[in-house]
Amino acid sequence: MKITKMELFKVPPRWLFLKVETDEGISGWGEPVVEGKADTVHAAVTEMSDYLIGQDPMRIEDIFQVLYRGGFYRGGPILSSAISGIEQALWDIKGKFYNAPIYDLLGGACRDRTRVYSWIGGDRPSDVGEAARRQVDAGFTAVKMNATEEMHFIDSIPKVEAAIARIAAVREAVGKEIGIGIDFHGRVHKSMAKILVKELEPYRPMFIEEPVLPENNEALKEIAKYTSCPIATGERMYTRWGFKELLAQGIVDIIQPDLSHAGGILETRKIAAMAEAYDVAVAPHCPLGPIALASCLQLDTCSPNAFIQEQSLGIHYNQGSDLLDYLKDPSVFAYKDGFVANLTGPGLGIEVNEEKVREMAAVGHNWRNPVWRQEDGTVAEW
Repeated sequence: MKITKMELFKVPPRWLFLKVETDEGISGWGEPVVEGKADTVHAAVTEMSDYLIGQDPMRIEDIFQVLYRGGFYRGGPILSSAISGIEQALWDIKGKFYNAPIYDLLGGACRDRTRVYSWIGGDRPSDVGEAARRQVDAGFTAVKMNATEEMHFIDSIPKVEAAIARIAAVREAVGKEIGIGIDFHGRVHKSMAKILVKELEPYRPMFIEEPVLPENNEALKEIAKYTSCPIATGERMYTRWGFKELLAQGIVDIIQPDLSHAGGILETRKIAAMAEAYDVAVAPHCPLGPIALASCLQLDTCSPNAFIQEQSLGIHYNQGSDLLDYLKDPSVFAYKDGFVANLTGPGLGIEVNEEKVREMAAVGHNWRNPVWRQEDGTVAEW
């Protein structure tokens, strides 16, 4: 079998889809994108296609090695995301060739269903208590919210109190049984993170996510002294080499690799296995589209330390189009009692609605994240 064609589709709300075709009529789909940099990743995939056309799509490990190690410069969000989407599509082809879901080719299922959580509150979190109650009523057993708006290196007590009040409102609305993930989004610096995690302790968060930026991961060791809450990070880290030092230091409880950024399905399976050896849980990052989510669920199904899955249905980024719009059968992602059943179809286990993809690719998008500033005019983390 040979790869004959690679086609990219930039579709709303902010996604990039890839279709890889072969001379045996089997095609696969991937989602290579960096949010806000879709055109840049598009260019990277196009450059990589010079090598890929004519290659055997079944040689996934060899193709990964060439794409990752074949150039002098490697890694980072753009190159890793380009490789990730290509790799997803190759696994989709391999699964369809063998008429098996991808997880069956990676050791088989170790669970029957995967727990999922839903986002509440938006970029600038508000009305979170009511929103959390709605998601619980819809059947979710866990929610996640942004902890704060922008925060300076040293910021005010009223901002801390406002953040705590929002978390308190969610806990009061949903009770003790519901998991609450609190995403710092890298917006908070070390000094304020220490204060916030200590104040959040009474509300028993399910986890605290990215309390500092990944380039400041060394601060996690000090932040962990102020809380017993599980600390999570990893959505902006790439390949097993990016996670190696973090895991060896033993300073996180949950890693959150993104299967459209970290290197793809098999690379993230290797990362998950590394984490398991360090007694660390996995909760894949996925505020993206249906192809990325299907890839995550394939990983979750065969990874015993995967404990919950992010998904983007109704997330504040998805304006104009949503997760299920590009599937022929949206029921594959039916959430019941806070879980989604294993995908049983071949490959990724989803059937992309190509007609809808082509229709919306004609619309396209130019999504960019906002640029935030502090009260003094300095740039803030978004």
